[in-house]
Amino acid sequence: MTGSLVREGPAVGEGRRGGPLIVTEDVELLDDLLRLCAAAGAEPQVHHGPPGPRGGWEQAPMVLVGDDAAVRCRGVSRRRGVMLVGRDQDDPEVWRRAVEIGAEYVLRLPDSENWLVDQIANAAEGVGRPALTVGVIGGRGGAGASTLACALAVSAARSGRRTMLIDGDPLGGGIDVLLGGERTEGMRWPDFAHSKGRLGGGALEDSLPALHGLRVLSWGRDDEVVIPPQAMQAVLAAARRLGGVVVVDLPRRVDDGVAEALAQLDAGLLVVPGELRAVAAAKRVASTVGMVLKDLRVVARGPYAAGLDERWVARAVGLPLVGELPLAHGLLAAQDNGVPPGGSARDPLARFCEAFWEQAVAARDAGIAAAPYSGGTP
Repeated sequence: MTGSLVREGPAVGEGRRGGPLIVTEDVELLDDLLRLCAAAGAEPQVHHGPPGPRGGWEQAPMVLVGDDAAVRCRGVSRRRGVMLVGRDQDDPEVWRRAVEIGAEYVLRLPDSENWLVDQIANAAEGVGRPALTVGVIGGRGGAGASTLACALAVSAARSGRRTMLIDGDPLGGGIDVLLGGERTEGMRWPDFAHSKGRLGGGALEDSLPALHGLRVLSWGRDDEVVIPPQAMQAVLAAARRLGGVVVVDLPRRVDDGVAEALAQLDAGLLVVPGELRAVAAAKRVASTVGMVLKDLRVVARGPYAAGLDERWVARAVGLPLVGELPLAHGLLAAQDNGVPPGGSARDPLARFCEAFWEQAVAARDAGIAAAPYSGGTP
């Protein structure tokens, strides 16, 4: 990118929209821009000059004006999201032309191609605020992390939030099983194992199984696939661009793929049973995870050994306390009846999750860096 006239990128709203408006008669430049639009998954409009009132100048999410068309675009209405695109790296008049058409950015190909693909995809998808992304990790095996991850996702979806649940643990048996969706059609992790670069958020969402009002990315039944960090980065970045909330169920071991997932979290919840061995194991997990994720907090889970409670557990692990995870009585029977963890609004686990999301979202909206809340059961 040669430079920008303003610091902010083009304004975009929520929800997927159309592709950019391209204004140029330069055949080679047009071929390049069409190629970049295809890479971004966007379908552009093409005009040789500024379109008429109904031609999309105001309606397009962004406008790409070729150097050759800048003179013809003088006098058009000013709007955000106009970019002047060309190839001449040493043209001294480029900034004057950019000012005349109200361009926010001056781009030179091929140097700006990767950046421009991202901007086109953002505009086409209508990227707004990134999703609030929370990871759940067990302090020891069988701590209940997957159950909490499912309940958080189901509760978020029931409240009307756009929700995606991502299974980051290949040895966990598939989180779609907890939701009763192991046979539901849709793509699983093996389909994304070789992903790199940018994934379209809308395409990712549409490809995944829809269960209980949310989208789920789980593991296949037959293969164990190691997810490279590039694939984890591409998938999580696409999920976050959709907005709403993303819940990631993570293993206790940290490989390169898990480290990439941790780097994209807003907060992490470490589920710690109230027993001495679990606390000792959780401290080791917290030490490893904390090298990547700075906002990690404890969710304590009873029953507790003699003399222990949720506050003692959090102090022993050395992390802030989010709250005490309610005991999930009758969980297996509820699943047999098609009710996933957190699926009943009257269940204590669901109420715990709803309180978490209310305070988490309120904290982010207020610009508070700390995790949602601390101390005691919601």
